[in-house]
Amino acid sequence: MTETQTSIMPLLEVCNLSISFTQYMEGLRQKSLQAISNLSIDVRAGEVIAVLGSSGSGKSLLAHAILGILPSNAMISGKMRYAGENLTPESQASLRGREIALVPQSISFLDPLMRVGEQVRPSMRNGNSSAIQREIFARYHLAAGTERLFPFQLSGGMARRVLVSIAAATNARLVIADEPTPGLHPTVVKETLAHLRELADEGDAVLLITHDIAAALEIANRIAVFYAGTTIEIALASDFSGEAELLRHPYSKALWQALPQNNFIPLQGSQPYPDALPPGCLFEPRCQLSSHECKAAQPEPRHLRGGTVRCFHAA
Repeated sequence: MTETQTSIMPLLEVCNLSISFTQYMEGLRQKSLQAISNLSIDVRAGEVIAVLGSSGSGKSLLAHAILGILPSNAMISGKMRYAGENLTPESQASLRGREIALVPQSISFLDPLMRVGEQVRPSMRNGNSSAIQREIFARYHLAAGTERLFPFQLSGGMARRVLVSIAAATNARLVIADEPTPGLHPTVVKETLAHLRELADEGDAVLLITHDIAAALEIANRIAVFYAGTTIEIALASDFSGEAELLRHPYSKALWQALPQNNFIPLQGSQPYPDALPPGCLFEPRCQLSSHECKAAQPEPRHLRGGTVRCFHAA
């Protein structure tokens, strides 16, 4: 990322976000599950920031919190700001689908009973919606006539491009792409990522949620690594290289070194469940650098070598 990009104020700021859910047990007893704790991230116009993490690390929950579509039993604390203003339920409802758009992870979000062109056109606010929709479809290499098809008549790649088209049609300033590439042919993956990069190059802020490091590195300016519901490192995409010497957190390094092309070293253990979080650092039970300090308290995020890390031992 250039010096100019780093100086731009974030379009979206999430600071110390915590999300828990109340569950009923036997005999109407209640239990609180901490799904996200003290999570912080920001996204700037003109950049793609990729969120990496295993299942259950809080990636999709973050997207739902930003959009204001969490279930009613969710309890939220912390701050979220968009364009300098606090995100409230009222502002989220106003921005959702207009300035903040979601590219969902499943093509099942398309209405199976509606032609796809009709699903894109309502997102447009001005101009000839039919002409603009056809222009957007052409931009994403959807042939003339695709607008008259139903979702079941589309290939997986075509359906993904329709979903990206809906986001593009909104003229959104923030695009959240939630796992947009799983199960797709490598060529379609490359196309989908290129479309998201194009949105950023045109001035949008793009939050790419994925578990695929290789896909993230294709287009991202920065990478945010999530673990057990919190941000443990935010680094430049270029830091994911070599022997991981530029990375700061042991988990980020382990993710990189576990790739087949990078020694294929498996990380022992598993991510803790929300109802069994350790009292200190969330990664401590699996970390070779573990110390008494790590067991006693969760480290605060700190700036280090141009990135952010949550680790007592990072240097």
